Amino acid sequence: MLARRCAGARPAALALLPLALLMLALLITGCGEDEPSGDKSADGGSQDKAPAPGEGAGSGEQAAPGGCKQVETPKPKPDGGERKPARRLDRDKRYEVVVQTSCGSFTIRLDQATSPATAASFAALAEKGFFDGTVFHRIVPGFVIQGGDPTASGMGGPGYSTRDQPPADAAYTKGVVAMAKGPQEAFGTAGSQFYVVTGEDAGLEPQYAILGKVTAGLDVAERIGELGDPASGSAGTPLQTVVIEQATLRTG
Repeated sequence: MLARRCAGARPAALALLPLALLMLALLITGCGEDEPSGDKSADGGSQDKAPAPGEGAGSGEQAAPGGCKQVETPKPKPDGGERKPARRLDRDKRYEVVVQTSCGSFTIRLDQATSPATAASFAALAEKGFFDGTVFHRIVPGFVIQGGDPTASGMGGPGYSTRDQPPADAAYTKGVVAMAKGPQEAFGTAGSQFYVVTGEDAGLEPQYAILGKVTAGLDVAERIGELGDPASGSAGTPLQTVVIEQATLRTG
């Protein structure tokens, strides 16, 4: 599920793994533009197609059980078209992205020290409104919630990719935010598809660029994490549409 589905090549299995690990591998596939990935590779490879998010969801903005609004599924946005930022973030400053969703908001503190290219890209995309009006296209209860694909297909991205080698001791535990990548992409490759770990420990190998960590609103991410269809397994079919209404960059 973390596997991205790229705009060229995104979510797909990373390798032939035991069933338990295969589910995780599929979740972390994404796409970039320089390589295949769902949100990762810009020219990605090819990955499985994510189920249409929000199927069966109600329309309008009526209150739904669990504190989430029932909203209409937004139209897909254009794939690619963005330019990779040339500047990196100041290591001495604090950068946060507030993600306002139809289920509430949560805040991601970017880790520009561990992943300078990834953090700079995510910040730039947030400032441009790239994530606004997109959905969480994969939701696997007790594992992760995945979004950041403008096309909502699991195969979209910004049109470029970045790369930050994850630390050998990287741990994908609850609240950690990392980037999805395609199975053929190098470790640490990232596009725009990201995932928030909602389980205690995703048990993933250090292959995915660390974007940062949720420092506020983790309960909102967990609430979203309950809206995946358990019967869909690693596909993570959403039971209702969850929209990222706005992603706002804050600097401190």
